[in-house]
Amino acid sequence: MTNNNKQLRILITGGGTGGHVFPAIAIADAIKKLRPNAEFLFVGANGKMEMERVPKAGYAIEGLNIAGFQRNLSVRNLAFPFKLLTSLWKARKIVRRFQPDVVVGTGGYASGPVMQAAQRAGIPTLIQEQNSYAGVTNKILGKRASTICVAYDHMEQFFPADKIVFTGNPVRSDILNLNGKREEGVKHYGLNPRRKTIAVIGGSMGARTLNEAMRDNARFFEKYEGVQALWQCGKFYEYEFAESDTAKLENVHLKPFIDRMDLLFAAADVVISRAGALTISELCLVGKPVILVPSPNVAEDHQTKNALALVEKGAARIVRDAEAGEKMLQEALLILENEALAFSLSESIRQLGRPNAAEAIAREVLKLVDKG
Repeated sequence: MTNNNKQLRILITGGGTGGHVFPAIAIADAIKKLRPNAEFLFVGANGKMEMERVPKAGYAIEGLNIAGFQRNLSVRNLAFPFKLLTSLWKARKIVRRFQPDVVVGTGGYASGPVMQAAQRAGIPTLIQEQNSYAGVTNKILGKRASTICVAYDHMEQFFPADKIVFTGNPVRSDILNLNGKREEGVKHYGLNPRRKTIAVIGGSMGARTLNEAMRDNARFFEKYEGVQALWQCGKFYEYEFAESDTAKLENVHLKPFIDRMDLLFAAADVVISRAGALTISELCLVGKPVILVPSPNVAEDHQTKNALALVEKGAARIVRDAEAGEKMLQEALLILENEALAFSLSESIRQLGRPNAAEAIAREVLKLVDKG
């Protein structure tokens, strides 16, 4: 029998990138709505974005001195075994001290040691796997996990089928309803309401390939004056690309970062983006035509697999990283000039959206608590 007055202790671990941090915070927020008296503790990696973002969201966090194993030859790999052992030791201490009812892992460097410590202690664990292709750590943890929440079909190739629950990925609440925001978006970003808008987004850090493709295609925007671009280059790349010929054009709007993603999506007619799991989940809810340019520099080529999962359902177009300069804007033009194609892509991607993912995951967390 459920006891809603029980003092819950929920430990959440994950981070390194927004794709791990934002879902973790969204899950905590959703649990808090269902059980306002729940107590939370996050565990992340020192020096990573979660150490700043989680406290800003109102939650306590502790850090582990953990880092990833470098795939290329690097002296940093010499410290990896020591960092891993100390992180495992500290994770066990945190789990023993906090005594959580359940531990939730959203991926990232800190997730492995903490989830392993919880599983060794016999505490129920829930994995939130964002990608269509599970990483090595989650595949190992999945064998002893209580529940595995996924966002893609066919995940039984990585996890025990009886533990899988299809929930989708949690996303920021501000993009759940874009109705009536187009005019506001056009005004906010200084766009021309009579032009078609291509939004180019490379994530909070920016994406060099997308930036170089924009830099090298000034002639495209000179030729097609009825098209404009809202180009998010990332803070790191601002000074490198702000002086490019493309950035100086009247119909190109370069922004180092986007303060209102909801207004960007509302203003866009087509979106060119990397294919991170969280980004794709947001794009499914936005329901705009999308061209995905997967990054080749991520573990196990996750982004290509994420993108192909949409392409197979007619929900997106894909351009290979090496061909972005030549093809990405031409693909966008093809969509802008073909209303039937634009409509088909919009409808197909919208059908994949899961607006209640965070609440669905929160309910799975509470099921584990109530079983105990």
